Parts: sequence; C-alpha cells; structure tokens
Amino acid sequence: MKIIRTLVLASLLGIPASGQTLDRVVAVVDNEIILQSELDAQVQFYVLNNKMDINTPGLKEQVLQSMINEKLILAKAIEDSVAVTDDEVQQQLDAVIQQRVQQFGSEAKLEEVYGMPISRIKREFRDEMRKNLLTQRLQQQRFGSSTVSRREVEEFFDTYKDSLGKVPEEVELAHIYVKPGFDRAAHEAALAKAQAILDSINAGADFAAMARRYSEDPGSAAQGGDLGFVRRGQFVKEFETAVFALAEKQVSGLVETEFGIHIIQLIERRGDAVHPRHILIRVARSQASDSTAIALLDSIRTAVLAGANFGDLARKYSQDKDTAPLGGDLGTAELETIQDKSLYAAVTAMKAGDISTPQKIETGNNYGYHIVWLKKRTPAHALTLDGDYQRLETIALNFKRTKDYQAWLDELKKKIYWQSRL
Repeated sequence: MKIIRTLVLASLLGIPASGQTLDRVVAVVDNEIILQSELDAQVQFYVLNNKMDINTPGLKEQVLQSMINEKLILAKAIEDSVAVTDDEVQQQLDAVIQQRVQQFGSEAKLEEVYGMPISRIKREFRDEMRKNLLTQRLQQQRFGSSTVSRREVEEFFDTYKDSLGKVPEEVELAHIYVKPGFDRAAHEAALAKAQAILDSINAGADFAAMARRYSEDPGSAAQGGDLGFVRRGQFVKEFETAVFALAEKQVSGLVETEFGIHIIQLIERRGDAVHPRHILIRVARSQASDSTAIALLDSIRTAVLAGANFGDLARKYSQDKDTAPLGGDLGTAELETIQDKSLYAAVTAMKAGDISTPQKIETGNNYGYHIVWLKKRTPAHALTLDGDYQRLETIALNFKRTKDYQAWLDELKKKIYWQSRL
C-alpha cells in the first residue's frame, strides 16, 4: 500500500508513473520509511520543475535529505500532538484532485491515465495528505510569526550587500479594460440555437451527447461538457449563481456570461463543491463591436490626459472585476516577467506617466481592449538600504527563517532516530 500511495502522490504532482517499483528502503526516520520508488519519484519531480539534468552530482542525496527533513518534522508534529481535521484533509485533497482534473480535461481522463477511480486515488493519498498538512501546521506554528528588527536588516545588509545582486527593472501599472459587446444579430442567432438545444434536452435528449455535438467549449465538449468538482469562486459570477442554485440532475435555463450562452446541468453536489457540466454557444463579436470598445477607451484616455482621474474612470468603466474597485491597479512587476507580448511591447516604449493607446489583450479564448497607465518605472539598480528597505526586510526575514529552520532540523536530528541507506 505504501508503494501505491507513493505512485499516486507522484501522479497527483504530475509525475508519470515509471511502471517499475523498487521497494528498497533508502532511509528510516522514527516510525517512517522512505522507499527507493519514493525517492525516484521526487527526484523526477524536482528535475522537471527546476529543468535540471537528472544525473547532476549529489542530486539524489539532496532530495533524500529534504525528504528525511520532512519526516523529522512529521515525527515532531506527532510528538507535539499537532492536529488537522478530516475536513481540512478532505478540502486539500479535493483541491489537488481538481487541479489534476483541469490539467487532464475531465475526471474520466484522470482515472483512465492513472488506472483507478477518483475515490480510490483519494483513499490512497489521504494519509500522505494528512502528514503533509501536519508538517505544514507545525512549521507555521514555529516560524509563522517570525520578524526582523531594523537593526537586523541593517546588519544583514552590511554583511551581504556585495552578494545581493541587482534589482531588475520594475514597472507599476494600472489599466482600464473593456470587452467588445456582442453583435446583435449574432446574439439572437446564438440564443435561438441554444434554446433549440435546451428544448431537445428537456424533451429527453442526452445532455452529454448534445454537449459533444454542439458545445463550443474546447476544454469540456469532448467530455460531454463535464467540468469536474468545483468550489465557489472558480466560475464567473453569472455561471456560479446559476449552478449553485440548481438541484442535482436539474438543467438550467439559458445563462449568459462574457463567454457566450450556457446550458448547465448539476450532476452532483458534495458539501460546498458542485460537479456540473455545460454546453456553451459562443456569440460572435463584430468589427463594429471592437470599434465601439476602442472608441470608448480612446475617449477615456483623452479625458485622463486632460486632467481626469484615472482611478475614478477605472472604477466607472473598467470591466476587469478584480482591478476596477482598485482604480485599475495592477501592482508592480518586473518588466521582463510580463508575458503578454503586446503589453510588454507597449510598456517597454513608455515612460513614467504615459498612458497607452488601446491595446488588444487575449485571455484564453476571450479578448478585450485596455489602456495602460505606467504609474512608475524603476530602473535596474543595486539594492540600497533607504530605497529598497521593504525588499531587504523580506530577504533578511527569509534568511533568518532559513537559519532558524536549519538549526531546528539539526536539533531534531539529535533527538529523533534517522538513518540514510542510500
């Protein structure tokens, strides 16, 4: 069972199962063992995430030591009677499973890939999840309230300033985002098509078959519209309101969102999670709709350049629900980490205080237009105590926690039995 659980853990983390399982014990920590198969899975996971050569000297020893450290903390958590509830374990399990369902497209595909039903994966992985949460809880209790004084930050800076490197170029941005409206004729045609599908379902047609035939959601159509188990906060507002109002097996009416027109069926409800499927009929947007959105943004930009408050206009007009209440604030980011190519190109050519012309921005299968305000631009520079205190405070705090963590591990190694057999 231990080997199976390890392979399931590897699968949930995105590690392909190897097909061969070596059950040699490579370490013992208190009442726990670490198997060769577990070590191999974790090494592969580390290599994939860090884009390393699996033959890097010392890599296996490094990963094994990290696994031993986790077991030491687990033993201490058990000794100190640290506890997590069954609900906490279940919630974390559901979250991990849902991530993998979204990765593979459906629960059925996940079960097919790993050769066991979701219920069994959860049973096999439950014990490992509980242990993981116990170690997290103990570390949070011990280090979560750590702080550093200004004197400690200054001493850290004086000691390490020559090795801290440079701060990359940063930009502080805000934007106003507008989505083109639906073309009226296309909207009416989509409504008629969706209504005809709904009428067929209400007359007895199979929902999954209709989804496979008609749904325009590429992520779920092939799975009969199946969206897996989802908790609140993961759908757009209109969809979420509709799905959580349904009884099990009930089919909704037509539900409109920014993505188009949906027909939703609730397959199952489990606590505060729902398992829906849907059929999406998209609504075409015309060039006229795009032109209207661009014209609105142009008029907003002109108003700001004439002295209007950008934040006030963002709160009034922006359709980005996350940033509109914040006056369009996107926060600060390293310039080179901006992934949207058009946004990167626009910001690179701007100076502090500039407001871009309307730019098209795509999010998945959807798109819109925005204007971007470059509020502040900070060139790459060496860290200074006065100019970068908050950043230095964070670095110093992490450094302190790392030292305290290592000292704690050294203490645990003296008190708890452990042995490496690699």
